[in-house]
Order: sequence, then C-alpha cells, then structure tokens
Amino acid sequence: MQAYATTLLRLSLGVMTLSHALLKIFVFTVPGTVGYFESLGFPGFLAYLTIAAELGGGLALILGVYTRWVSLALVPVLLGALSVHAGNGWVFSNNGGGWEFPAFWTLVLLVQAGLGGGAAVLSKRFA
Repeated sequence: MQAYATTLLRLSLGVMTLSHALLKIFVFTVPGTVGYFESLGFPGFLAYLTIAAELGGGLALILGVYTRWVSLALVPVLLGALSVHAGNGWVFSNNGGGWEFPAFWTLVLLVQAGLGGGAAVLSKRFA
C-alpha cells in the first residue's frame, strides 16, 4: 500500500504543479506573469524559469521520472512563492494569499523526495 500512497502523492503534486504552470501561461499569460514578478521586485526572467520548472517538473512527477530530484528542484520555486506570501498571514484566503499553502507544498515536496516515485513510474531506473 505504501507504494500506491506514494504514487498518489506524486501524481497529486504533478497535477498541481502542472496546473500552476498552465495558469501562468493561459490565464495570467506569460507577459502578465513576467510583469507580476517584476512588480514584486524579482527579475522578469525568473518568471520564465518558474514556468519552465512548473511545466517540466509537473510532467516529470506525473510520469515518475527522477521523482526525488525533481521534487528537490521544485523546492526553490515554492520558497520563492513562500517569500511572496509570507507577510500576508496564515490563511491563503487572506488578501494576497497567506503562507500556509506554499509552506505545506514545500514540505510535501521534501516528503516526496524522501519517498521516491512509488508505483507506476515511467522507469524504476529514473524514479
């Protein structure tokens, strides 16, 4: 059962990460995301890196490719999100979004890195 629970966690993280990339591409648009990053004081190119990390990382997690490494590679993206939301309070429904969701997501990525890919990975060699 542990392998299937690990797989469910991996797939959930993958879908959530991919959906955030697609949100930035299709809803906020890439130029809009770049502008938002710049309005926060981040260099605009970080928006492109974030979108690429979420898109590639989400797909890799869904497929079960390099799960441990991908999970760890996504942690800095979530720490960036955490830094943006840190001053908004605990609850993510607060104005500007609170910090508990990115904090939880960061911790879950670390758990996934510890657990590995679980079952139903593209290749056990790359899990």
